[in-house]
Amino acid sequence: MWPDRRLLALLQTEHPIIQAPLAGATDFEMVAAASEAGGLGSLPCAMLSAEQVYDQVEKIRARTDKPFNLNFFCHTPPRPDNAREAAWRDRLAPYYTQLGLDPNAPVKVAARAPFDTALCDAVVALQPKVASFHFGLPDPALLDRVKRAGCVVLSSATTVEEARWLVAHGADAIIAQGYEAGGHRGMFLTDNIASQAGTFALVPQIADAVDVPVIASGAISDARGIAAAFALGAAGVQIGTAYLFCPEAKISAPHRAALKAGRDDGTALTNLMTGRPARGFYNRVMRDIGPISDVAPEFPLAAVALAPLRAKAESQGSGDFSPLWSGQASALGRELPAAELTRTLAAEALDRMRGLGGQG
Repeated sequence: MWPDRRLLALLQTEHPIIQAPLAGATDFEMVAAASEAGGLGSLPCAMLSAEQVYDQVEKIRARTDKPFNLNFFCHTPPRPDNAREAAWRDRLAPYYTQLGLDPNAPVKVAARAPFDTALCDAVVALQPKVASFHFGLPDPALLDRVKRAGCVVLSSATTVEEARWLVAHGADAIIAQGYEAGGHRGMFLTDNIASQAGTFALVPQIADAVDVPVIASGAISDARGIAAAFALGAAGVQIGTAYLFCPEAKISAPHRAALKAGRDDGTALTNLMTGRPARGFYNRVMRDIGPISDVAPEFPLAAVALAPLRAKAESQGSGDFSPLWSGQASALGRELPAAELTRTLAAEALDRMRGLGGQG
């Protein structure tokens, strides 16, 4: 038995394991597999239209009747800054030349849209068990519609202040995102990367500060991490990088190669890929420019000028300009199908916690 069952009761899942919404890497296949295995599969919807969300949910429900999560971004759309975007293109111009690309050619890139009325209409119509948010919470009127549709609301906090704010504004559980986590930081009340806390420091402080279940996130890839999260006061875990090793993950060959070669010191927080701090493996553009640059446009505009470079480099087997998202514990990853990974993590964690209890 899991030592804290509050999250299980809230989500109505067998295991308190959430497959993280991995934008660009996850579709209905992984979501359905993780949910059917007893965890909570999460569909990243920030890069999908409302029509695409309907299509993906139809495919999920064709494979499982278990609860699943729809995840959305809540960022403020950037204000146009032609000078900054021009400076970013100028900084990248030498790479365009090296790869034989026209820096003035029009670019089409998948947009990262904040939660809006159309997406809210989809949630209300589809009524997933869970709706989760990154970068805060949506407009109160939209959030009220989501909650009236019967959805459990989760959101990410990177500080105790953010966790308290989320609970005060309607979150039913908090994802405590430690500094070690891969992908975008969920920061929304601060932009100070230097003060961000690690998972071990963050989880117990948030658990002490709020009266809702806390979900630990950040470099949790095996049974040891799950057991540690519960020992720190979490009622569940959200796991991302470990699921990138699954065959269901829609990632590039360079990204998969980077995961297999992952080391504890192989990642950094960078704003180059999208304009917002996110953790991923070092690549050429991060080494050349530095992981953080004031030249990179606001989120999500930095990705636009990088898109042609990324496409050309990936076609040549290189991740020089790709967002190779990963947490700091990628070396612990295992290549298992998503359903098997979910069941294995749950079984191993329960065994470990029983063993620790016996030692006590």
